[in-house]
Amino acid sequence: MKISYKGDYALKTLLELALSYNKGVVSIHNLARKGDIPVKFLEQVLLTLKRGGFVDSKRGISGGYFLTKPPEKITVGEAVRFIEGPIEPLACAVRDSYDECKDFSGCVFKELLDQVYTATSLVIDTATFAELARRVNARQTERRDCTYSI
Repeated sequence: MKISYKGDYALKTLLELALSYNKGVVSIHNLARKGDIPVKFLEQVLLTLKRGGFVDSKRGISGGYFLTKPPEKITVGEAVRFIEGPIEPLACAVRDSYDECKDFSGCVFKELLDQVYTATSLVIDTATFAELARRVNARQTERRDCTYSI
């Protein structure tokens, strides 16, 4: 699985919106600044996320973007598959038959790549944006609690 810039920016955007969930909308400029994302590229990412039903927007001077469902209901896997497409390492992985390969039934790589797919799916399909937001908040709290002395 490889994540493109678009996928990376989409994940950062969803995380930022999860951090702001139930606190109102987040402007595109704040999303761009916090995610270090070019505004023009972020516009495209947000349109894609909107088409996928992940986000919606409120127009006007106090407008911005927000998640369409609770961050507990959005998995990283769901977002990655929507933005990047299938996560299988090869076209034959997790299939019972594949006519384009003569060695499909005896291929040792297929079994290995099935395991890679299963492990990757387990991680990204159980990670929600709510959990990631909790991790971010915990790290920020830890940093505030640290005191340094010389």
